[in-house]
Amino acid sequence: MRTVVLIIIVVLAVIFAVLNRHALMFGHTLNLGFATYTGVPLGLILLLTALVLALVFYFWAGVAGLRAQADSARLLRDMEALRLSLDSQEGSRFAQLQASIDERFNALGTGAGTNAADLSAVNARIDALQRDVNVQLAQLDDYLKRRLG
Repeated sequence: MRTVVLIIIVVLAVIFAVLNRHALMFGHTLNLGFATYTGVPLGLILLLTALVLALVFYFWAGVAGLRAQADSARLLRDMEALRLSLDSQEGSRFAQLQASIDERFNALGTGAGTNAADLSAVNARIDALQRDVNVQLAQLDDYLKRRLG
């Protein structure tokens, strides 16, 4: 979009310069304070100065856009690193849960009488934890996919 606006400005300036070339090339006296020049096309100098300023601001806006994109890319990299860290932490929690389940099964294997009730309670708890973890991972994955594109 900025390129289109810059092209339109340059084309309009060129049309203006062509239509008014005699006025732009008319000689004036230019006083810089320390030197005086006669016969200088002041209109042409002002037109070229305006075009140079337009180009400077165009490139300045481009650099600002690139900086914003670089900041966004750095933020996305940081979020990806955070996601990997959270995944590794979740893995350690799964290992702890597995160890806890193994201990519980060993205790159930040596216990008497209420094994079926305890086993169904443990299975229900495992299923609930698994659903909760899957929902959290799916939400995190969806969020990162939206942010990373």
